[in-house]
Amino acid sequence: MIAGLRSALFYLGMAALTPLFALPLLAAWPLPFRVREALARGWCRSVLMWLRLTCGVRHRVEGLANLPPGPAVILAKHQSAWETIAIRTIFPAHLSWVLKRVLFRIPFFGWSLKALEEIGIDRGSAREALRQVETKGRAHLQGGRWVVVFPEGTRMAPGESGKYAQGGARLAVAGGVPVVPVALNSGRCWPRSDWRKRPGTITLRIGPTIGTDGLSAAEVNRRARDWIEAQQAELDGVGG
Repeated sequence: MIAGLRSALFYLGMAALTPLFALPLLAAWPLPFRVREALARGWCRSVLMWLRLTCGVRHRVEGLANLPPGPAVILAKHQSAWETIAIRTIFPAHLSWVLKRVLFRIPFFGWSLKALEEIGIDRGSAREALRQVETKGRAHLQGGRWVVVFPEGTRMAPGESGKYAQGGARLAVAGGVPVVPVALNSGRCWPRSDWRKRPGTITLRIGPTIGTDGLSAAEVNRRARDWIEAQQAELDGVGG
């Protein structure tokens, strides 16, 4: 009962915060990208703070020293909506996300994603989606932006693993940039199939950089998957 009330309060607050940041972000569309991203980061930090106050959900980050100095492709585990908010506050500025194009239609939130020039793909055609990721992703990498990819394509419950698509690894190889693997256990506090939030501490763990020189996309993808899933075996058993 209490968890439900706290979660309802969280969603009400998030709904109120979204237009407060989205409207200035949309108004800043003609301005440099860094202005729009600063507003997006402000929204993300505000939501995470509100989540902590209402639902008692905190987080810790491990492995920041592993981050490379320049742009990279981030291959991350996806257990909940939490990481779609938190990653923008944790990693260096200038992030691009690979996401479903239909999200652009959501009032305020989706419009803001469009203004942030995220990489929207059509999941209905795997070949076209792969082409969109490589074409738009390489342009963003060349512009100094990092690209975030959830290789499993959808949220996985703690303890579950899906097939790792090679799109992110192919982009890294084609763009000549490294891959940064990320493991996390957000699903313990923000369950995929339950709107109620559980108090606890989420761990986001950044792994050693995976260089792409001389490696195939399949090998880069395998190394990222092996590291992430090995960490998940530990993280999904840690209290949250």
